[in-house]
Amino acid sequence: MAFVITSECVKCGLCVDICPTSAIIEGDEQYEITDACINCGRCLEVCPIEAIKGMKMNGQ
Repeated sequence: MAFVITSECVKCGLCVDICPTSAIIEGDEQYEITDACINCGRCLEVCPIEAIKGMKMNGQ
């Protein structure tokens, strides 16, 4: 499962602080998840407004 940060993101920074691989970076309007993501789901759990969504990959 891959994770994406949606446009609801308010850039609170909680996901950045909890990411064990520093895979979340600041984008122009919201944070973005890079290929360094190991799909641990910590960002999903900590987001206070549920702006991070899990997306199923093809074939999984």
